Amino acid sequence: MALLWRKTCEGTDYEVRSAGHTRRLYTNGVFHSQYSPARPWTHGVWDLLMLPALFHPPGEIQRVLVLGVGGGAVIRLLQSHVRPREIIGIDLNPVHLSVARRFFGVRSSSAALIAADACHWLENYRGPPFDLIIEDLFGDADGQPRRAVPLDAGWCALLKRHLSRRGSLVVNTLGPGELRRSALCTRWHTARGFRRAWRLDLPVYDNVVGAFLRVDAERHTLYKALEALPRTPGRKLDFRLRRLALPERG
Repeated sequence: MALLWRKTCEGTDYEVRSAGHTRRLYTNGVFHSQYSPARPWTHGVWDLLMLPALFHPPGEIQRVLVLGVGGGAVIRLLQSHVRPREIIGIDLNPVHLSVARRFFGVRSSSAALIAADACHWLENYRGPPFDLIIEDLFGDADGQPRRAVPLDAGWCALLKRHLSRRGSLVVNTLGPGELRRSALCTRWHTARGFRRAWRLDLPVYDNVVGAFLRVDAERHTLYKALEALPRTPGRKLDFRLRRLALPERG
């Protein structure tokens, strides 16, 4: 894999590497983003973050908030497969946003990228709600990814506050245990209002994505939407989809 770009800023090492048309972003050796405009899917966790949008009828997802942009892979996937009217991406790291623009093709005309602390930004946000919120807030420690914000009751309530009436919340976790321990899976009050919940994962990744929907979405809805997407060359998307039980009032 060829090295395209490298930078060290305030003790943090950044690299962008290429393999053909594919671009990969590494921060302190941690793999943050992968995308190729020549392929319909990344075959990574970014596909899982986008897929829950397909539970919704075409055209329903119009406003999307992405917390944790990285290189912008999920933004590019949303633009290709969902085509929302507005995407706002928040990332604490301005270098990541610069890489998203320069190497991953995220244009300011199609997505607003904002360098900010996601928690503070959302606390102060007073605009219209979002049809889809993707929470992918990660840092690193000792060369390993770490969640930047715990999925506790306070943070999940803030995320829910900015969802539209039929909106969906998608969260990335480092494994099934982390998702199970989240307030969304353990506290009835936190999960109240969601009608369905699904878990998505890939055979070769530890990450598990949780999708919490305010619509009655069934498995066949997503697979039917996938089949309806334009046929594009590339390896078939291989992922696992399982129903998550929402906590009961007790």
